[in-house]
Amino acid sequence: MMAVILPARTGLSCLLVSVVLTTACSSQNNADLTRYIAEVKARPKTQIEPIPALKVVEPFIFKPVGLRDPFKPLEKMVQADGGAFAPGSGIRPDTTRRKEEMEGYTLDSLRMVGTVKKDGIWGLIKASDGTIHRVRTGNYLGKNYGKIIRIGEDKIDIMEIVPDQPGTWREQQASLALAE
Repeated sequence: MMAVILPARTGLSCLLVSVVLTTACSSQNNADLTRYIAEVKARPKTQIEPIPALKVVEPFIFKPVGLRDPFKPLEKMVQADGGAFAPGSGIRPDTTRRKEEMEGYTLDSLRMVGTVKKDGIWGLIKASDGTIHRVRTGNYLGKNYGKIIRIGEDKIDIMEIVPDQPGTWREQQASLALAE
């Protein structure tokens, strides 16, 4: 292997030529940039929209006096109070009746997929396991003692009985809308 040694003037002249060529190339690229900057500066100035006014939100103070702790299970809270279930408003689920198959599913895991008209109107409900069940008014479904009160073309109305305060129950309406 042989090394070529150039005189110092040849190396210096090569360096000078490369600097001149680089400067010439960069001045051509800067011409486009300079023209674009001039265009942007020549555009008419627009008004900046003012900052929208902030909406004042009224603070809400939660006063849980007389309400049960939502983070304690109902059974433990009743045992802690040392009392039994009070009669309340008289609304309570019928725990002596035999559970229906659809009461094994939570309401949010069920989807209404259609209706059938045969000896009245039947609702078709698809469970989370993919099974389609046929229900009619008066059937129970869901974990909260839900009873079907009306079946329409586009939804099924349900009345649930949910625990309210220790020993009391309340009715809560829910519905299953037709899934598309």
